[in-house]
Amino acid sequence: MKRFLFLLALVTITSGHTQILEPVKWKTSVEKISDTEYNLVSTASIESGWHLYSQDVPEDGPIPTTFSFDDADGSFKFIGNTSEEEGHIIDDPVFQMKIKFFEKSTEFKQKVELIGNKSTIKGIVEFMVCDDTRCLPPTEVDLVFNIDGISNTDSLSAVGEELIDNESVNNMLYGMNPSDVTLRSGKIEVKKSLWTIFGLGFLGGLLALLTPCVFPMIPLTVSFFTKKGSQSKGSGVGKALLYGFFILLVYLILSIPFHLLDSVNPDILNEISTNVWLNVIFFLVFLFFAFSFFGYYELTLPASWTNKTTKGENAGGIIGVFFMALTLAIVSFSCTGPILGSLLAGSLTADGGAWQLTAGMAGFGVSLGLPFALFAMFPNMMNALPKSGGWLNTTKVILGFLELALAFKFLSNADLVKHWGVLKIEPFLILWIIIFAALALYLFGKIKFPHDSPIKKLSFARISGGILVAAFAIYLASGFRVNKETNTFTPLTLLSGLAPPVGYSWFYPSTSTNNLNTFKDLKAGINYAKQVNKPIMIDFTGYACVNCRKMEEHIWPLEKIDNYLRNEYVLISLYVDDKEDLPSYEKVEVNRVNGGKRLLKNYGHKWANFQTQFFKSNSQPYYVLLNSDGTQVLNEPVGYTPDEAEYVKFLEQGLKAFQNIK
Repeated sequence: MKRFLFLLALVTITSGHTQILEPVKWKTSVEKISDTEYNLVSTASIESGWHLYSQDVPEDGPIPTTFSFDDADGSFKFIGNTSEEEGHIIDDPVFQMKIKFFEKSTEFKQKVELIGNKSTIKGIVEFMVCDDTRCLPPTEVDLVFNIDGISNTDSLSAVGEELIDNESVNNMLYGMNPSDVTLRSGKIEVKKSLWTIFGLGFLGGLLALLTPCVFPMIPLTVSFFTKKGSQSKGSGVGKALLYGFFILLVYLILSIPFHLLDSVNPDILNEISTNVWLNVIFFLVFLFFAFSFFGYYELTLPASWTNKTTKGENAGGIIGVFFMALTLAIVSFSCTGPILGSLLAGSLTADGGAWQLTAGMAGFGVSLGLPFALFAMFPNMMNALPKSGGWLNTTKVILGFLELALAFKFLSNADLVKHWGVLKIEPFLILWIIIFAALALYLFGKIKFPHDSPIKKLSFARISGGILVAAFAIYLASGFRVNKETNTFTPLTLLSGLAPPVGYSWFYPSTSTNNLNTFKDLKAGINYAKQVNKPIMIDFTGYACVNCRKMEEHIWPLEKIDNYLRNEYVLISLYVDDKEDLPSYEKVEVNRVNGGKRLLKNYGHKWANFQTQFFKSNSQPYYVLLNSDGTQVLNEPVGYTPDEAEYVKFLEQGLKAFQNIK
């Protein structure tokens, strides 16, 4: 069923890669107001695509930007609070609150009054930054303000200080050192095959062939090209082959604008596919498509387009054949348009963006053009074609039901992102059950639409099709079975990626990360993994990490992934923004990867330091697969990976590597 629907090309992914990210640079300057009053100015330069949060963030929101100044000697006093610029305010879909942030650059000012002779004032800024795919853990940067007139100084910390012996510190904190951890295998290359998308497009073209807009055109057009007259049979066959090629070319041309979008911004297709209001628009468009297929109205392009292409046919030669192909594409739009719309929407949510759209369009064009070429070469084959009749309209109505079901998938996408709580798993399943039960009744002749022919006797195809669809409706109803292990509804494999997560429920909401057994301490998790002899997945995450929640709520509950995390791996979730204080003996200084030192004060500092030192990465989410004692990385770690197939591949390869070690 999923391959039958075109939207099952998966969501654009952003793989994690090993690097230390520093998207914000801080500079300080001093503005003199009077002989004793000054503004301490902290300027943040923010890389494109990242945003820095305000000082004022609602409770339970992300980490705010916080300034602290060393006034222990009493040589200055504060005048008011640290001011900030206007910034931008968004309605965050995950935290469900309005949050203020800054992008590109911003300034913070703290007014002070000097009491004694003071040449410099030192401070610290703690901040958190995110982009569209990841968040970085809270970071502290030392600030130095030179009152003696030197301005715009780079804020650097601990330059030239003696380095700390990290080996003993790491053994105390983590029970290991970076040198103890080795990478077993190279980088995973998991890419969706363009041939798969081509196949989906080809299937869509076959469905379009079986509609009343296209099917009757096959014998008419082939007869035109192979008719006797002024042209030879060979010439007619050649033109028919050219006609089929031009049909393919027309649909390939339709994908060109999306390549231009992709070249302007490589992430634009992903931004489009995850846009809430675009998903709502897709929902409305698919409803419109569905009722068109039901026969309540016809979708047509402007008549002037058809008139112009028809005139072009009179040009003769290659140009005339091209305009004939273009005319076919226009006049058949009422049947092919909704199918192409499905293909378009599916490609926009697929890894590869415009190229996968091109592959799908190529499959669609080949499927439409091939019959014209084949029947032109072998005219006798047309005798085997079924005659046009009511079955063509039946095909359109069936497509209408599928478009209707697919429409609610788009509405579900918007509902999940906005947390409206309207289309949770229960109403989604009920709607799909109603749609496919109605389709079964239609096939059994109990429901009729405007252009249906009278049914004297049910054919074998309608009976068998009705039985299959009814069985699928029963299968959907089985989704209301409760899984006693997770205390949620049972996930349905065929609806994986289509239906909302089972934890997104009215009656059985998930109270934890899919009720998984999760360790929040590295040493405890490794000790348990040794006991049960299972590989480890370290989940570097954060309480304020938007994409961490998306992975945990929408990807982890999927059946295959849930099975791996629940039964095959020991899950260790390390929160890099955990503000709980460390025990006093763990509050130690460590070397920063990029130079200088830092004091570990809380668990967030501890786990962020572990990630940067051992895996040279500081973005979340970040997933690392290790053997049971944590000394071997089983495959290349990944970051935000909303592609189910790729994440499954990541887990499968790690498990195979672990089994090879054993």
